[in-house]
Amino acid sequence: MALILVVDDSPSELFVLTKILEKHDHQVITAENGELALDLAKSKHPGLILMDVVMPNMNGFQTTRQLSKDPATSDIPILIVSSKDQDTDKLWGLRQGAKGYISKPIDEGLLVYEVNKFLGFSQ
Repeated sequence: MALILVVDDSPSELFVLTKILEKHDHQVITAENGELALDLAKSKHPGLILMDVVMPNMNGFQTTRQLSKDPATSDIPILIVSSKDQDTDKLWGLRQGAKGYISKPIDEGLLVYEVNKFLGFSQ
């Protein structure tokens, strides 16, 4: 269906998100940090990016801001998927350029709904 970039420094989170997305016929590429995410977003141009926030070096907010300001990647919707679940975190994520925000632990139904919404698939 679509190519989705999943960005998370946790191998277990990458595994869970990849399995959910693949179960729904999406192709998944992964990045363990913000720097790799920037490179993959530019070279592979996925249809959607799922972005963790808490990562070493470049966090998800910083990565989202760079992706949303770069003309080469600004058209890729970013859905933040994070354990940071305060309203201020969500607001800050949206201000950095994310189009949506889901809190961990992941609810598979909500994740699939949001992914389909951002990819333009009917529900």
